Amino acid sequence: MDWLLRGVDVLGQGERELYLHRGRLDDPAEAPQGTPVVDCTGLVALPALVDPHTHLRDPGSGRSETIASGLRAAAAGGYGAVFAMPNTTPVADSAGIVEYEVDTAAALGGADLYAIGAVTKGQQGEELAEIAAMAASRAHVAMFSDDGHCVARSDVMRDALIAIRDAGAVLAQHAQDPLLTVGAQLDDGELAARLGKTGWPKMAESVIIARDAIMAAELGARLHVCHVSTASGVEVVRWAKSMGYPVTAEASPHHLALTVEDAAGLDPAFKVNPPLRSPADVAAVRSAFLDGTLDMVGTDHAPHPDDAKACGWDQAANGMLGLETALAVVADLFVRTGQMSWAQLAQRMSDRPAELLRLGDSYGADLTLGRPASLCLIAPDQPWQVDPRQLASIAHNTPYARRSYHARVVATVLRGVPIFDLNARFAMT
Repeated sequence: MDWLLRGVDVLGQGERELYLHRGRLDDPAEAPQGTPVVDCTGLVALPALVDPHTHLRDPGSGRSETIASGLRAAAAGGYGAVFAMPNTTPVADSAGIVEYEVDTAAALGGADLYAIGAVTKGQQGEELAEIAAMAASRAHVAMFSDDGHCVARSDVMRDALIAIRDAGAVLAQHAQDPLLTVGAQLDDGELAARLGKTGWPKMAESVIIARDAIMAAELGARLHVCHVSTASGVEVVRWAKSMGYPVTAEASPHHLALTVEDAAGLDPAFKVNPPLRSPADVAAVRSAFLDGTLDMVGTDHAPHPDDAKACGWDQAANGMLGLETALAVVADLFVRTGQMSWAQLAQRMSDRPAELLRLGDSYGADLTLGRPASLCLIAPDQPWQVDPRQLASIAHNTPYARRSYHARVVATVLRGVPIFDLNARFAMT
């Protein structure tokens, strides 16, 4: 079905009409009389968001998330496409499993799912997974990661970078030296000392980023650094880019918005890997995000069943929900404060992730004629409060519970088809 969006503020650069015709953006002057009109007065239109870092837990038990629930959460957050991490049960380390993921998503409709293949078998860090087979499969895997587990052995990392380079894909690294973080529970600092918790040293992140950047450059491979969380990690990424190394990096919403002080009460909702960091680290991550050193947002959406969080801090699982709150958190931090325009936010949450995975023809970029009609509509000043029980995810482990935000996704359209419509705007036409 075709639609004429009227009065919409496109990329925050002024109101105009958007004509959604046969899945693409066409000239509004060509819209025939009788085309359904959607009143978008007061709304901002951005390209549909792309998340390079999502955990959907499917295949799995279904207790924390499924592909169906995760894609509903993605659409509610403004996402047209998500890249699903491989820490499923069983691990997505073979062509059959990644094909199951994309086939399941295709049958459901809604947001697009792209599978991320594991770097090593079972994410054990020892033997390479079926990298070439996954890249050549129906899933066309374009990113590989052992996220949640660092590829710590240098010889395995070398072989992985070569195999992934030859597959035309990118390796996304969880930068955490496991030998430096044994038993770590909180960011290494005053709070960890005061609470008697083993500290998580910042250099555990930065030393891995430095090693991997050097290896990627020497081998001609592409490296993407997941959820950079420290000032030292930022500086290593900045150095690598200054050297012309093939490195990109992401910031997660929680490492932009929250600090270790939020975890002072040891509420497991705030337990995440890498951990929430000091105010100085958060300031450095924000600055690097604004200046482009950190290229994009990765939600690190990590659902867990209630019982995995309803326990003591030390026993609780790492991770928090992110898909449905990412836009609100980032927009309130940067757009509402005047530090970033809507167009710049779209670059970080849509364009650059699409470019990273070489999907620029399908997602991201300006909403210009001929582009796919894939977009999200944002109410920029519609205060709302996060209610875990109202989220689309099966899980409820959000650190933003009862926090209020201003920007809210009210609709998501993928190739001309509404996949989320908070106020039934499209149904009213």
